[in-house]
Amino acid sequence: MILAKNIHKSFGDLDVLKGVELNVTKGEIVSIVGPSGAGKTTLLQILGTLDKPNAGEVLVDGIDFSKLGEKELAAFRNKHIGFIFQFHQLLPEFTALENVMIPALIAGKDNKKTTQKAKEILAYLQLTDRMEHKPNELSGGEKQRVAVARALINDPSLILADEPSGSLDTKNRDELHKLLFDLRDKYGLTIVIVTHDKELAALSDRVIEMRDGTIISNY
Repeated sequence: MILAKNIHKSFGDLDVLKGVELNVTKGEIVSIVGPSGAGKTTLLQILGTLDKPNAGEVLVDGIDFSKLGEKELAAFRNKHIGFIFQFHQLLPEFTALENVMIPALIAGKDNKKTTQKAKEILAYLQLTDRMEHKPNELSGGEKQRVAVARALINDPSLILADEPSGSLDTKNRDELHKLLFDLRDKYGLTIVIVTHDKELAALSDRVIEMRDGTIISNY
């Protein structure tokens, strides 16, 4: 599903990733852990085509990112990858329903069908009565579930999550952790999570530990 070969990334004189090798199989939930500054988020951004390595190559579903132009990368990202961020990244002027619909509308999908699908996903996530609320009217847990719904709207094969439970209280954190595994089983997703949450990491199929820009363990 994901194959990263000899990934190097630097910012000026700072080497952030130093020859990272990574292989994630379809349907796996993998957590990437390690101290701040280990390179976890940078690696996740490269896997999601949000950034480019200085050297090395990344393949997702057999597609080599280095062979795609910017427009092709954006289209691939929109269609195949869903993102969940720590602080939701919802647009404040839009309702929950509209936020969920945005990636599908960007992809040029039919508005009526997209609306129906977004409503179905929000209903599955127990947000039927919150669809017309804007982000400032939602709780932290509700915002994160809206972000999850948005990540699912284009039927991605891969979900990349950066500290998805980092801003949640214990109850909402535990509910989100369960939800991620339920979604994997329901949709056959592959999920890669950057996290400091030891409980979430322990639940994963595999834990990859990073330090100083390298992978030091894989278990």
